[in-house]
Amino acid sequence: MGHLLTIHDVNDVRLDPYTRPPAGPADVVVKMKACGICGSDLSYIKHGGIPQPGTLTALGHEGAGEILHVGEQVSGLAVGQAVIVNPMNTPSYIGSGGPEGAFTEELLVREARLGDSILPIPEGVSYDVAAMCEPLAVALHGVNRAGVEAGDKLVVFGCGPIGLGMVLWAIDRGCDVLALDLAEDRLDRARALGARTINPGREDVAERVKALHGTTTCFGREKAATDAYIDAAGAPPILAQVVGLAKRHARHVITAAYLKPIELPAGPMLTTEMTITTAVGYPDEFPAVVAAMSRLQDKIATLISHRLPFDRVLEGLAIAATPESAKVMITFEEQ
Repeated sequence: MGHLLTIHDVNDVRLDPYTRPPAGPADVVVKMKACGICGSDLSYIKHGGIPQPGTLTALGHEGAGEILHVGEQVSGLAVGQAVIVNPMNTPSYIGSGGPEGAFTEELLVREARLGDSILPIPEGVSYDVAAMCEPLAVALHGVNRAGVEAGDKLVVFGCGPIGLGMVLWAIDRGCDVLALDLAEDRLDRARALGARTINPGREDVAERVKALHGTTTCFGREKAATDAYIDAAGAPPILAQVVGLAKRHARHVITAAYLKPIELPAGPMLTTEMTITTAVGYPDEFPAVVAAMSRLQDKIATLISHRLPFDRVLEGLAIAATPESAKVMITFEEQ
């Protein structure tokens, strides 16, 4: 008998006894080694399940482990292989509303496909770093949506795990990055990755962005010389702040989830012709993250602030909800 982290209702999440369903001929079973706690997990718990409160919902979608069983119709995968699971490419969207969640000892991956829902871990990369692939893919997609290249100036609002991943990718790309957060622990991590930082609780954001990135004029008004902005924080004032700062043809990407409408000061946008867009998930980024893991593994490891064993996953959820934490990683001991 194993265990599965399951939402029962609003703010009611339990580590339940669980028996894994039998694997079919097109399926793979992964013995979990590491799985990260995501902000989405915390949101699902607050909501009480997917799609409706009171719906039993299995959690965990940032997983890596060792292949335990390979169905006879599955090609290119073997027992004992170290792999990462791409949950968006599984038929049940593992950990986001389907019957399977990666916070379990043995994960059933239905209709498994090499290079699609299952990707081999590069040699020498640890399971906890490999489990960072999913949030790093989200972060890379956000940076890609911002369209930044080497030499571009980027502002990232929010230095949680996704924001820090965006800082990592943008710095690696050669961008000049300013990272904003209220938590000094998170700003320390951003600085260690190579960003300059601003604490909105202590500093005037517009003043500091202009001082650090320089200024330009648009129709006689002083604007920041920043090329792109990414909202990974979800604070309602950010949109108006960016519109006020944005130069001509600046880009703003919203990747944080807003549950209520936010005000858009459209007037100033007429003169700047700035772009506001969104980013969600990782349509194509998973293979690029895997390819970069060996080279960036030491930096990726710095995004993990806490490691807890699976039997302390409920404690891990509480830690992940604190602003001081970065990625909380759950590890699975040998059974």
